[in-house]
Amino acid sequence: MPEILVLYYSHHGATREMASLIARGIEQAGAVARLRTVPRVSTVSEATENTIPDTGAPYAELRDLEECAGLAMGSPTRFGNMAAPMKYFWDGTSSLWLKGTLAGKPAAVFTSTASLHGGQETTLVSMMLPLLHHGMLIVGLPYTSPELLTTASGGTPYGPSHHAGAASNLPVTEHEKKLCLALGRRLADIVLRLAR
Repeated sequence: MPEILVLYYSHHGATREMASLIARGIEQAGAVARLRTVPRVSTVSEATENTIPDTGAPYAELRDLEECAGLAMGSPTRFGNMAAPMKYFWDGTSSLWLKGTLAGKPAAVFTSTASLHGGQETTLVSMMLPLLHHGMLIVGLPYTSPELLTTASGGTPYGPSHHAGAASNLPVTEHEKKLCLALGRRLADIVLRLAR
């Protein structure tokens, strides 16, 4: 059974919730989801995180990327870009790039941001860049997902998004949930077709 890596960084929990929904969509479509996160980046170069997080998914390792048949990657928006912990993780994947490990594997992206126009789409594009350099096949959300046309919160054809509010306390809306599930199912469907 193909395994799809759902890799995320979450600061206030919304991106983690989106990752769980995408994983559920993956499993609804008949694939296996592997949830992983990345540790925070310290401003003190000697500081390190515990090897196992206190809560949530285990930290990602390069072997998670090697073993996956596809990838869903999520990060909160930081000034229209992916968060530093996710960027730091991808900066350490050169050994996989040299071997072409990820080339030809489907990948999708998702994000959460504090403001409705806070750079959701540029964050999604920023996450696509390392994936394209690795030769991955980008999977978006087509407008056959009706929530893209009716949502008043988050959601883009580049991938699901969530508007968390200035205090990061707005819940993931029903439209946003449906878009996460739809992306998980779409990604899994493509992975399963390629595996035939």
